[in-house]
Amino acid sequence: MTTPAERRRQGRAARERISRSEHGRWIPAADRPDPLEVLVRQGEDRVARLLPIRYGRMADTPFTYLRGAAAVMAADLAAVPDTGITVQLCGDAHLLNFGVFASPERALLFDVNDFDETYPGPFEWDLKRLAASLAVAARDNGQDGDRPRRAALTAAQGYATAVRRLAGRGELDVWYTRVDTADLLALLRKPKQRKRVESDLARARRRTSLQAFGKLTEERDGQRRIVSSPPLIEPLKKTELRAVGKVFSDYRATLAEDRRVLLDRYRFVDAATKVVGVGSVGTRCYIVLLEGRDADDPLFLQLKEAGRSVLEDHLPPTRVDAEVAAHHGGRRVVTGQHLMQASSDIFLGWTTGPEGRHYYGRQLRDMKGSADVAAMTPAALRAYADLCGRTLARAHARTGDRLAIAGYLGGSDVFAEAIADFAVHYADRTATDHAQLTAAVADGRITATPGV
Repeated sequence: MTTPAERRRQGRAARERISRSEHGRWIPAADRPDPLEVLVRQGEDRVARLLPIRYGRMADTPFTYLRGAAAVMAADLAAVPDTGITVQLCGDAHLLNFGVFASPERALLFDVNDFDETYPGPFEWDLKRLAASLAVAARDNGQDGDRPRRAALTAAQGYATAVRRLAGRGELDVWYTRVDTADLLALLRKPKQRKRVESDLARARRRTSLQAFGKLTEERDGQRRIVSSPPLIEPLKKTELRAVGKVFSDYRATLAEDRRVLLDRYRFVDAATKVVGVGSVGTRCYIVLLEGRDADDPLFLQLKEAGRSVLEDHLPPTRVDAEVAAHHGGRRVVTGQHLMQASSDIFLGWTTGPEGRHYYGRQLRDMKGSADVAAMTPAALRAYADLCGRTLARAHARTGDRLAIAGYLGGSDVFAEAIADFAVHYADRTATDHAQLTAAVADGRITATPGV
């Protein structure tokens, strides 16, 4: 068994693969794939009639483009040397894929909350995507000068500080570490800032199945049914409902026994397709309405398609559990989420659906909420960047060698400064790629539906 000192030395040795300052020297590769071609290829296995919605959402701003272009960035990251220090990656760690949700104990936690692209890989890939998203979001907010770089730098510094701290802790201590929003409130000294965060958390606590029941259902023929709102929400035909019922049964079998007992106390009421997110638009997604004790005791679940991670074409499996999970996209997502999150949805499971497609299941709403980035001042965005950086470090510390990462980072800001430089370079590239997409929409090469 290697000692802590040896693990740190292994991390420092990774500087021979790529020095810390090299992370900041990014330019597009000469043979860089055309971003539009990457997006079009990604859409070939999706629901074709929904793709204009995806392109419309991506064309809105450079930040929404970045959100939908995880596959493009994965190829960019793979084109340059990496540290080789492996963790379980989120795979799409932009700043809106962090947020609050309820733990099984009903505490409101802050954590990474999207794992559609999760896969083992070099720790810096997640951090680079987070930093780039902060720089792009800052520019979208009208923040000029050095402010976008400062936001990215703050995230990288927060990440490094947290890794160094966690490197000195024991295994169980690291595993049990979590970010409770009650603890966050205690750190907010400005009354206006505290009041705004308290309001956001109160809104998240109201986002439950009961709230979704009121917004997403209506009474038809004496029974509650999911509303029809094409193309975003569409009811299923009877044959499709039977197929979803079979998928649901297989999903149930992947839950822990106590969760199956709980789920069995609900009865199936209705199901529909639902368009979600930006990058996910076009993947198959169902929402399922269940009823518990009575009609006032609803549970909404989501069954979402899980294909190959955008990272899989660029990274080899490096862990036994990853090799197993890679055979099923839904299981890959569930495995990654359990590894990275301090606490996960009690109804997190996976299943195989029609045409052999893979899905994962979870609650549609369980006190989930995300930050209103567009309304953030420069200071608020930096505070949020620090929180996201520290949270990402905690997730990586659970799944990789935190001592090796700490050894690679060292005690200076060299790595953090380089990540900030990378973020600015990639924000420039994102603006160019976004302009390419909007030009393709304008001349008819790409069909986009705006505002949906």
